[in-house]
Amino acid sequence: MPVLVATIIPNPDQMDAVEAVLRDLIPAVHEEDGCERYALHRGRDRLVFVEKWRDMEALAAHASGPSIKAMNERLAGLVAGAPDVQVLEAVPAGDPAKGAV
Repeated sequence: MPVLVATIIPNPDQMDAVEAVLRDLIPAVHEEDGCERYALHRGRDRLVFVEKWRDMEALAAHASGPSIKAMNERLAGLVAGAPDVQVLEAVPAGDPAKGAV
């Protein structure tokens, strides 16, 4: 199951506007086939999604789907650039319930 971390850097003074756009789109993503986790986190200067998808096909469908298209359109001018997207492979260690997302 692919886990993805996507980091979005808002332009100065645009954090709240960017967060509002992302919050608005989250319910539709939660309904996408194969979405197991799509959780937004806020840092000092960035917003970070931690995502988990059933398989690479579901992730690919999400990446090319209407939610991402809408996000890119609505974030134009509000962010410092394209999101930094990292697809990760779990390295389980310790307690299996706690050692992987």
